[in-house]
Amino acid sequence: MPESLPSLPPAAQRLIERFERKQATVGVVGLGYVGLPLAVALAESGLQVVGLDLDGEKVAAVQRGESYVEDIPSERLRPLVDSGRLRATGEVAALQQADGVSICVPTPLRKTGDPDLSFIISATQMLRTALHREMVVILESTTYPGTTREVLLPEVQSTGLHVGEDLFLAFSPERVDPGRKDWTTENTPKVIGGITPACSQVAAAMYRQAMTAVVPVSSAEVAEMTKLLENTFRAVNIAMVNEMALMCERLGIDVWEVIEAAATKPFGFMKFTPGPGLGGHCIPIDPLYLSWKLKSMKYNARIIELASEINTNMPRVVVQRVQDLLNLEGRALTGARVLVLGAAYNPNISDTRESPALDILGLLREKGAVVSYYDPHVASIEHEGWGMQSVESLEAEARRADCVVIVTDHAAVDYAALGDWARLIFDSRNAMRGVVSPRARVVKL
Repeated sequence: MPESLPSLPPAAQRLIERFERKQATVGVVGLGYVGLPLAVALAESGLQVVGLDLDGEKVAAVQRGESYVEDIPSERLRPLVDSGRLRATGEVAALQQADGVSICVPTPLRKTGDPDLSFIISATQMLRTALHREMVVILESTTYPGTTREVLLPEVQSTGLHVGEDLFLAFSPERVDPGRKDWTTENTPKVIGGITPACSQVAAAMYRQAMTAVVPVSSAEVAEMTKLLENTFRAVNIAMVNEMALMCERLGIDVWEVIEAAATKPFGFMKFTPGPGLGGHCIPIDPLYLSWKLKSMKYNARIIELASEINTNMPRVVVQRVQDLLNLEGRALTGARVLVLGAAYNPNISDTRESPALDILGLLREKGAVVSYYDPHVASIEHEGWGMQSVESLEAEARRADCVVIVTDHAAVDYAALGDWARLIFDSRNAMRGVVSPRARVVKL
């Protein structure tokens, strides 16, 4: 038993003991790309896991041992379900005996740019009937600093339970990067900040069963801000290199060569690459949570707003470059056949959330182009009232196209062959590097 335990409330000590003896049951609310991998990791550590989701199709899939999350093969999920170590349900009553609960629900932005906490609020209110003594509740959903204390804490306290004495409340940001094999749910360090020190220790004890490294911080607000710093850092640096690409294009300089040269410096430089815009749930959205919070405190987060403006405009930059290239060949964009290569926001995954490809496809449609797309991981897309299906043959469509626009550089694509099929390629990802094609004209972002 750790030496610090005697100073903890008795409820915290007993809870930590149950986690360490693998006698605890853990609930995971939200079985999406964050929640399902977390549930699997906790179950594999020896804890009993109950996954809660209001989507009946997800619940049924998990109960069959069928994964719908690319990072979790069904072969990994099924043994946990078959053994009874992991089960899914749509009934919150199943969490009434849980020792710990992790909330992994979406936190999108509204159309107005304000944070949408409705999923967090709904999940917290739903959990009220399952809250009890000797339980820890941990929010993982990315949000602005203060959410755990301002939104969750009052709901918990309204039950009459005393946070830090009876029940324990903390924030631990998810750090999932879908598609990665090197850094996973298990080996990515887990930052944890509690409402009280006891809350931090209990939450750490739960996650320590499945995670290789736990990083306690002094408060929930520090943990919330940590995630926003991580993603704001990426958003700002991507914006900087996107603007560098725009400047290099005007100067007639290859920005990709500049970046590779700069990356040879062994200190003081971190390599970022430009692209057609930001995608995924985190990078385009999370910094705006921080910006919104600061506006309520009469502070203008100028660097975040500027970075968002640059990154958000990149799909329009791509479409304008395609239009200019076609004009040089005496072809109007209206009526031109344009093939967008890649719909997912990252290579080698099927996730299209906030993908710049969706905006690029929409803008090309608005300008009258005859648009198609190919993605080996995304069979179809639905976006703002319109939908499309991936073409079956990349070769056939590339040969027909007036321009191929590389938006996502999937490894499954044969770029050398693409150079033989297409006439004009606009490469926003430098996917054609090293490819010499006597037929295609290749223009890089």
